[in-house]
Amino acid sequence: MNELIQQKLAILPDQPGCYLMKDRQGTIIYVGKAKVLKNRVRSYFTGTHEGKTQRLVSEIVDFEYFVTSSEIEALILELHLIKKHDPKYNIMLKDDKTYPYIKITSERHPRLIITRQVKKDHGKYFGPYPNAYSASETKKLLDRLYPLRKCNNMPDRVCLYYHIGQCLGPCVKKVEEKTYKEMIDEISKFLHGGYQQVKNDLTAKMQVASENLDFERAKEYRDQIAHIEAVMEKQKITTNDYIDRDYFGYYVDKGWMCVQVLFVRQGKMLEREVSLFPIYRDPEEEFLTYLGQFYDKPEHMLPKEIYVPKTTDLELANQLLNSKVFIPQRGKKKETLELATKNAKIALNEKFQLIERQEQRTIGAVEELSEAMRIAPPLRIEAFDNSHIYGADPVSAMIVFADGKPFKKDYRKFKTKIAGRHDDYGAMREVVRRRYTRVLKEELPLPDLIIIDGGKGQIEAAREIIEDELGLSIPIAGLAKDDKHQTSQLLYGDPLEIVPLKRTSEAFYLLQRIQDEVHRFAITFHRQQRGKHAVASVLDQLEGVGPKRKQKLLRHFGSVKKIREATPEQLREAGLPEKIAESVAEYFKKEALSKNNEV
Repeated sequence: MNELIQQKLAILPDQPGCYLMKDRQGTIIYVGKAKVLKNRVRSYFTGTHEGKTQRLVSEIVDFEYFVTSSEIEALILELHLIKKHDPKYNIMLKDDKTYPYIKITSERHPRLIITRQVKKDHGKYFGPYPNAYSASETKKLLDRLYPLRKCNNMPDRVCLYYHIGQCLGPCVKKVEEKTYKEMIDEISKFLHGGYQQVKNDLTAKMQVASENLDFERAKEYRDQIAHIEAVMEKQKITTNDYIDRDYFGYYVDKGWMCVQVLFVRQGKMLEREVSLFPIYRDPEEEFLTYLGQFYDKPEHMLPKEIYVPKTTDLELANQLLNSKVFIPQRGKKKETLELATKNAKIALNEKFQLIERQEQRTIGAVEELSEAMRIAPPLRIEAFDNSHIYGADPVSAMIVFADGKPFKKDYRKFKTKIAGRHDDYGAMREVVRRRYTRVLKEELPLPDLIIIDGGKGQIEAAREIIEDELGLSIPIAGLAKDDKHQTSQLLYGDPLEIVPLKRTSEAFYLLQRIQDEVHRFAITFHRQQRGKHAVASVLDQLEGVGPKRKQKLLRHFGSVKKIREATPEQLREAGLPEKIAESVAEYFKKEALSKNNEV
């Protein structure tokens, strides 16, 4: 614990609020809320902690705090700060899966569509559905029963749906708003569990049609009834009141939390995938944060009732969500919540080995690399590579690994501007200078380790810029490859020496992933540039053909080869003026003759 933290801990207030933990770069790495700031923040720096919390504390060099007037204010502020700063140690629910909804649009002539995005656009949303097939089959059934508009844009004549009775044809006929309102009300009733009434109505119509000897119409009603049974009634009914409910169960072990959410919609249970994440404070507090973030996502609409475990602070949860939150005491609701908790426990136990293995491959590898190189843990690694073919189209690329994982939003591409076409060392100097001059100017986070995909010459070129020119103190290492183009050695130090790493170690595997990724990124960028250059080198020589006409030709013909083979008439059809079309055709004709003469 440094002196600055000690001084701040001594003056912490005994009031509710939020705290923001910072690392040595000044980056916010964790946001938390506390009922009593003094007690909560001090707890991080006293006593012993498990591995994950110890790792968090080891990175903290400073912290800030905000005092609030109540615990619920602190919770709401915490959610806002997490969203704003995206701290790496907080829950973000980034990989949360989205589920399809059935939507009735709010247009003059409404449509029935399937969507995964819930927006505030006055449309009516129903769901979520457990999978896209279930939503699709339900929509097909509703399309048979209710003839709403099917086309995205209004056509000028009726389509097939009109002729088969699945559209009222608003493109050619006036449809009263009253008609649409009646259909929307029936669809809403159907999707809220009232399909049994629709089935009864169809049964009555089928009997009337049969008595009137209209057997074709009776067969249509029979088929619709059969479809309702196939799509809707095969799902398990869990309640008879058709109230939308969410059940949250969670389980905690070894510093990890697993939350399982069970949806009950229209009397049917839909099971969500689990969420697993590390925790650094009391499970009850982490769960409240999770709950707030869960319903902050637009696709998670608040149901009429929410059921949570008995350890939850109900008063805070109700204030946070502005909804009815309950702790079930008995009966079916308690059994459903216990089912959610049981599933959370099973999921966490099943995935623990995978989680621990992933931790070992990422943070564990970083710590192993730190020990081998005798440097501070390189939580942020930036790696560089050059790419060209015999000096043509020289480019460079930089990738970032944060906490042992690719951090793709910080990847960068460079076109060398000053260095000669065959000057790899000059290219490395230029790119490193451009990168870290900008980092210093814009006060971006500095890396803990720079890796150069190359030999001693390129490492020294990068060190010359970093240390001598910019005055930075950042460890710089290089990755060498063997004859089979595989990662073989890590070079580091002054003078450069081989860092002893076992080829079976997680640190060595991390270096392999970094080298493969920076090489892939550089090669991909080089191919893009080479492709652009190949097209430009031919078409840019055509007199009277600028960028816009070049794009027209490529769109029309699809390739440079077909442009070469085109006649003046075909070039005119592509949008070229007559004289320029003749000039282009003549150019390629001469080019072909020249090549034949060379052969």
